[in-house]
Amino acid sequence: MTPETLDIDEATAGLRLDLLLVARHPHLSRTTIQRALARGCASVNGEPGKAGQRLEKGDRLTYHLPQEAPPEAAPLPKPQELPLELLYEDEAILVLNKPAGLVVHPGAGEEGTTLVAGLLHREPEAFASVGEDARRPGIVHRLDKDTSGVLVVARTQRAWSALKQSFLDRQVDKLYLALAKGGFQEDFGAIDAPIGRDPRNRQRMAALPQGGREALTKYRVIGEKQGVALLQVRLYTGRTHQIRVHLSHLGHPVLGDPLYGGPRQWPPFLAPRQMLHAWKLALPHPLTGLRMVFTAPTPPDFRRNLDLFAQDYDLDGLAQ
Repeated sequence: MTPETLDIDEATAGLRLDLLLVARHPHLSRTTIQRALARGCASVNGEPGKAGQRLEKGDRLTYHLPQEAPPEAAPLPKPQELPLELLYEDEAILVLNKPAGLVVHPGAGEEGTTLVAGLLHREPEAFASVGEDARRPGIVHRLDKDTSGVLVVARTQRAWSALKQSFLDRQVDKLYLALAKGGFQEDFGAIDAPIGRDPRNRQRMAALPQGGREALTKYRVIGEKQGVALLQVRLYTGRTHQIRVHLSHLGHPVLGDPLYGGPRQWPPFLAPRQMLHAWKLALPHPLTGLRMVFTAPTPPDFRRNLDLFAQDYDLDGLAQ
């Protein structure tokens, strides 16, 4: 594996070595990184790097980390009957409208109801053997627990491999609707800011001046009313919490998202969760290559608040 090199600047100076690497590689746990450091995976100015070492401006960090995280102590999913709202299905894929509040797949510390449990109950033989991880059968992308909207799932290994490649090649178009704090100066904008684990709060991601992974979000302001903006948001990368992090970084957090500064209460608004909805998904069909577009109708809680702030806007008339 080719080592990576990073020159420490003012933005990263003062950070602990382990926390900087956590921010650059959020798919790896802090424990995994600390163990790798203990095995001598990093050097600072040619000397062995230590987990708690504070980096200084001008330091040169060289390191190599494992490419994949080791298996976490996530429970294997158990089939569970769930009401699944299907938008489309054929022999290769299912397209679902995921409700807010539903976790897509189990993770470390997550033992509650998941979408995967519902898939295994619906088609146990098919989904049990799709993919590379028994905890994520058929899953090729995910939505945050409290984000609603369209999600595609593979029903066969061939479809799973093709869909994964489509996401890697950025052939998948992801369009969201968001209600966010208003006050935008421009009707269109792009947020090009790397995202990594927040070195000061591991529960959050953050836009980092250096050390994060490439992340690009573009948005269009459909309209504003009573200090709230309705946005059409397009993702060009798929980082954890990307829209929530980028809009917060811009000073316009998603309403109902206290993790990133979005108030739950906003007269006369009351958000039980972040007002973010995966509205449209366009992708090449994994077997035919034909481009398909799927739309998930907005759920009742989003619609109630949408009516308060954007009742004059016709979603069906928005640009694709």
